Amino acid sequence: MASDNSFDVVSKIDMPELNNAMNQASREIETRFDFKGSKSEITLDKEEIIILSDDEFKLQNVLDILIGKMAKRGISLKNLDYGKVEPASGAMVRQRIKIRQGIDQEIAKKINIMVRDSKKKVTSQIQGDQIRVSGKSRDDLQAIMQLLKQADLPVELQFVNFR
Repeated sequence: MASDNSFDVVSKIDMPELNNAMNQASREIETRFDFKGSKSEITLDKEEIIILSDDEFKLQNVLDILIGKMAKRGISLKNLDYGKVEPASGAMVRQRIKIRQGIDQEIAKKINIMVRDSKKKVTSQIQGDQIRVSGKSRDDLQAIMQLLKQADLPVELQFVNFR
C-alpha cells in the first residue's frame, strides 16, 4: 500500500487573495469619478461577499470591478453563487454572493464516475468535501488530472497532496 501514489481533488478559494481583490476594488471605487458621492461598498461576511450601492446600475459596476480584480488575481468565478438584488435601508440595494468551498456530493459522484469510466488503474474515494484519487502509476494519476481539468464542471478544481 505504501507504493501507491495519490492526490486530492479540492475546490477552495484562496481567501487572502479574495481579500486583496476586494481591497483593490474598494480603493478603485473610492477614486473613480463616476462613484463620487456614492455609498458603494464591498464587505466579506464569513462565506459571503456583500455588495451595497445606491442603485442597480452602480451595483453592477461595482460587481464588474470586483470580478475584474478577482480575475487578475487568479480567483475562479465558478465558485460564486450570485444572489438576487434586494432593497436595503436608505434607498440602497444589496447583493449577496455566496462563496462555495469544497465539492458537494452531487459533483463528487460525477467526478467518481468520470474517474471510473476513464479505464485507468486508479481508485477514487469521496472524503467529505474532497476526493482522493490513488493508483500505482503516476502517469495514470496525471492523466486523471488532465481529464478533470478538461471536464466542464460547475466548480473550479485544484489538485493537492500529490505523492
